[in-house]
Amino acid sequence: MDKIPTPKECLNYLKITGCSEEVVRHSRAVRNVAIKIAKKANADLDIVEAGALLHDIGRSKTHDINHAIEGVRIAKELGLPDVIINIIRRHIGAGIESEEAEDLGLPVKDYIPETLEEKIVSHADSLIDNNKKQKIEMAIEKALLEGHKEYARRLAVLHKELSDICGIDLNKI
Repeated sequence: MDKIPTPKECLNYLKITGCSEEVVRHSRAVRNVAIKIAKKANADLDIVEAGALLHDIGRSKTHDINHAIEGVRIAKELGLPDVIINIIRRHIGAGIESEEAEDLGLPVKDYIPETLEEKIVSHADSLIDNNKKQKIEMAIEKALLEGHKEYARRLAVLHKELSDICGIDLNKI
């Protein structure tokens, strides 16, 4: 499938795969922030919207970091396009390198967002705590308190990169 699913189709996929209402609310909140960023960044709105809605589809099976791996498996079974599969794969941890992936028990590969759309969804996810918007500093502080220095650094770097592209501090979006 090369066709990007509509928002209605995405929400249906979340429902039929067994995502909780909490995951759906979170995905909608991520979508709302991601769309605002995408408009400022001149990104592909259809890809960003579908990717944001589906980024956590793997949470229908697990809520640990492996939800990205499960999400990729589900997305492939659903025949979703690669651009959406890659958003699902690369949204975790503001980008995880292969060495860190191995330490986290993930299949050894890079999970670094590459395209603008992948970066936007990953960052919008970091700006949403459950289903409420938070400043990036809160996400960074939480990462540091949990001992994840590299994750905190990646959050700050991605925030600056996308803020520069958009011409606005994304805390204000």
